Amino acid sequence: MIKFGTGGWRAVIGDEFTKENIQILAKALADKMHAEKATEKGIVLGYDRRFLSKEAMQWAGMVFAKEGITAYLINKSAPTPLVMFYVMKHELPYGMMITASHNPALYNGIKVFTAGGRDADEIQTSDIENYIENITDIPVEEMEYERALEQGLIQEIYPLNEYLDEIISAVDMKKIREAGLKVALDPMYGVSETSLKIILLTARCDVETIHERHDTLFGGKLPAPTATTLRALQNYVLDKNCDIGIATDGDADRIGVIDDRGRFLHPNDILVLLYYYLVKYRNWRGPVVRNICTTHTLDRLAEKFGESCYEVPVGFKHISAKMYATGAVIGGESSGGLTVRGHIKGKDGIYAAALLVEMMAVTGKKLSEIFDDIEAECGKIYMEERDYKFNQEKKDRIKKTLLEAKELPELPFEVEKVSYLDGSKVYFKNGGWVTARFSGTEPLLRIFCEMPGEEEAKQVCGIYERFLEL
Repeated sequence: MIKFGTGGWRAVIGDEFTKENIQILAKALADKMHAEKATEKGIVLGYDRRFLSKEAMQWAGMVFAKEGITAYLINKSAPTPLVMFYVMKHELPYGMMITASHNPALYNGIKVFTAGGRDADEIQTSDIENYIENITDIPVEEMEYERALEQGLIQEIYPLNEYLDEIISAVDMKKIREAGLKVALDPMYGVSETSLKIILLTARCDVETIHERHDTLFGGKLPAPTATTLRALQNYVLDKNCDIGIATDGDADRIGVIDDRGRFLHPNDILVLLYYYLVKYRNWRGPVVRNICTTHTLDRLAEKFGESCYEVPVGFKHISAKMYATGAVIGGESSGGLTVRGHIKGKDGIYAAALLVEMMAVTGKKLSEIFDDIEAECGKIYMEERDYKFNQEKKDRIKKTLLEAKELPELPFEVEKVSYLDGSKVYFKNGGWVTARFSGTEPLLRIFCEMPGEEEAKQVCGIYERFLEL
């Protein structure tokens, strides 16, 4: 029942996300660590603000303790990037985060990180699944929590300061202090408020926050920073004349931004802005990495800088691996996750937010002005995104048509090539593209289309809708 997707294992609370399954997964990872002789340094575990997250972390910790593996439990709800940072900084073989990231409130899950603070790749997660299949003694044995504490096999820690110090040392705090920026924060009832406030207040920003309280239902909304979910932040930025509005998803590894005009900046725009800034203003050199659903403006920008843009499948593990292989400046995805060279090997919405604030301070420009500069250099392209739910019968039919028979609809634009790297992606000779793929974290078919004109993008999505009978 425990299967990893592109962002870890996620399941409905009380259905598959149960104490028994959580401890089975922990036992499987413990068995893997024993087999690899990677138990000496222990494992770090963190949790977000979802229902049962803290308890799930403790249940997993009790299994590691029983296996003689020291479990370092972060004893307050924390951002996912903190766990990744701790694995990297303290050279641990593995880390575990209890979170379902941006999924609806009825979900919870577990992300596993490997040496260097990377997202576990398919080889690692497949290995864990194999260990799971070999577990026959259920329920899994555990050590009583207080006893594990007494024996030092569970150690409660709160390493937030060293993580924040790393970010503070990596951004130009002096320039930010001089800029006197006004920032609105929307943690979306998640875990980013403390981290972002400490960084921004240290830089003497004027900071105001909405949706900061602990609410396991996330205010009845999806804890994902999108144009739909950030309308309150948009209004706040305009009403209070803020320079920027910053939002993060439930576990703070993804970012959403409202600019000074109250416009929602798509994650694509954020990636473009930061790559532009790091190369043009910080004078960094290097390529950029994006997944198949992310804007090709990055390709245009890389070409102007004399660099390359690398395309990888969806899943941040592919981004971080390609960045490591190519020395890329930045890598990211259209869902809001990104990372920068020299930082952790995974998504970090908090670090991204700090860089955006630095960008405004260093350039002396508003976000809207910087983006206008980029569009003047690279041209404007439009993206249309659509999600569709399906039952198993419809999924099987779409899969057969699109991925097995490799059929395509009649398209009004000349096709340059078709890729099946991840789902189906058609590249047009006019520079546009369309991709259709099944989500690895939710039961959805996702269609993305980017074209020179907005109506063209909508037209292509409509053609796919009719062709696949969505």
